[in-house]
Amino acid sequence: MRKVIIIPARYGSTRFPGKPLALLWDKPLIQHVYERAIDSEISEVYVATDDQRIFDLVKSFGGKALLTKKEHTCGTERLAEASDILGLKEEDLIINLQGDQPLFPSEYFSLLIKPLLLSSEIQLSTLATPILNKADLENPNKVKVVVDKRGLALYFSRSPIPYFRPPGREPLYLKHIGVYAYRKSFLSKFVKLPPGELESAEKLEQLRALEYGYKIGVTVVSKDVPEVDTLEDLQYLENLKGVIK
Repeated sequence: MRKVIIIPARYGSTRFPGKPLALLWDKPLIQHVYERAIDSEISEVYVATDDQRIFDLVKSFGGKALLTKKEHTCGTERLAEASDILGLKEEDLIINLQGDQPLFPSEYFSLLIKPLLLSSEIQLSTLATPILNKADLENPNKVKVVVDKRGLALYFSRSPIPYFRPPGREPLYLKHIGVYAYRKSFLSKFVKLPPGELESAEKLEQLRALEYGYKIGVTVVSKDVPEVDTLEDLQYLENLKGVIK
């Protein structure tokens, strides 16, 4: 069984064009993400991109890159094409690491794939972390998830879930961390499924898996992973130089 980390990276981000090439602490953002990945126990790491500039940059710092089609509508489709280019087999495991997570802890990769190794009925796994402040709970850009006693996702939402009705003890709220691990067999099926109604309503792709009856394993980790969605996010991390490394 091969275990492969693939980092989808496109140039034409709506909110932050050219984001993978943006400098953070004197290195391009995509290089930080790649270096986090190669520090893990997973030996195969690739950047999948539709842009020659990103491809050439990855090659320049010694990384491995794949050129994929420009027509993909999401990173998951790019991931599926990359997995085909690599000739991955149905039993192989693929990690989808976002190209805007320069501080992703290397030790989280083993936690991410653990549910897939423990249970053959789980086709997809992801991470979550406790929400520590009310602002994040109410922020629709911070996706929430609820899980069952086995650690399987029940639902993802941009709304605060579960709803708390006093009296009693307030529940533990979980924020979803946008990184995934797939079985190759599932990924090939997933990208061919039509979007579901819940996915279309919440604009959350992972709901498609739940709507079609697939199980998603969720591992809860202790700390969140900052993402760079905007230029302001990048500047915030830049100002933390010397504090976070």
